[in-house]
Amino acid sequence: QVQFVESGGGLAQPGGSLKLACSASGFTFNVYAMGWWRQTPTKERELVARVRSTGSPIDYADSVKGRFTISRDNIKDTVYLQLNRLKADDTAVYYCNAVDFVHSTPVFGSWGPGTQVTVSS
Repeated sequence: QVQFVESGGGLAQPGGSLKLACSASGFTFNVYAMGWWRQTPTKERELVARVRSTGSPIDYADSVKGRFTISRDNIKDTVYLQLNRLKADDTAVYYCNAVDFVHSTPVFGSWGPGTQVTVSS
């Protein structure tokens, strides 16, 4: 059974940083590209970062480029997202999933609970 468990969210001030982690299980992690998505109550789920199974190449949404860094540990079956220079617009629930790198779509239909990131002074 495919499972994702996201962690590391919380409250941060504008300009601050957070590091998210997503532990994956139920599939062969090291053969899949992985991605981080985010969603707010008023917006559709948005892919913000993705990384190939080998760790590169990496791609980011324009809205987070230069501020977020995705990485992965194929030993721990975990993907990370470092969030720097946070803005209020980054407030969202963040999710991970395996990603079809070509089509930018999630591979699996099941999602984890997500981790809430709130950016506010």
